[in-house]
Amino acid sequence: MLSFEEVVARLKDIISTEVGERRVLDKDVAETLGIAPSYFAVLKKRESLPLAAIADFCALRKISINWLLYDQMSRSLEESTEKVATIRYFKQINASAGSGTFNWEENYETIRVDDALVKFIGGINHLKHIDALEIRGDSMEPLLQDGNLIIVDRSRRQVRSGGIYVLRIGEELFIKKVEYKNEKEWACLSLNPAYPAIHTEVSETYIIGKAIAIVQRES
Repeated sequence: MLSFEEVVARLKDIISTEVGERRVLDKDVAETLGIAPSYFAVLKKRESLPLAAIADFCALRKISINWLLYDQMSRSLEESTEKVATIRYFKQINASAGSGTFNWEENYETIRVDDALVKFIGGINHLKHIDALEIRGDSMEPLLQDGNLIIVDRSRRQVRSGGIYVLRIGEELFIKKVEYKNEKEWACLSLNPAYPAIHTEVSETYIIGKAIAIVQRES
């Protein structure tokens, strides 16, 4: 952590942008933090930073407290966080690429994702929309193999014709290429020509999310 004087100097620099050209004094810092100047003098003598007041100061101005206290830039913190980022993995929910099975359990595991995937989906804050499901069956071969993990973005539920989606029809969960037929009907297509198309009414089909990536399992 930076010293008391270093942190106060940064606070003064920030406050100076708000008060104009005049010199910013310790009493200005104290008043901005909501602390009596006499108490601020005691804290200065003890070299004890008023962390709660500083946290509120940073939150109000959308300033990184890590920069203020530790000289850490926010992007470096994001990069470190991305290295240990995790998503939910529903091991007992199979996105069937064959006959279709719907086996839902509330419990889930978490799996770590690398920073490349985090960047691909749009950043660490988007991970709350991301799940991993397991492929069962061969109807989406050669693109999707039995046992692959697919990364599903639950924020992308608006169907665009030709996209691959995880969807629920009745009590069955499928992953299919969805083609728009008309306002009331979709055609859910397999990539394996051995499987016929499934025609479903829009009102009876629930889109879980769009498949956006495949994680190859190590043998």
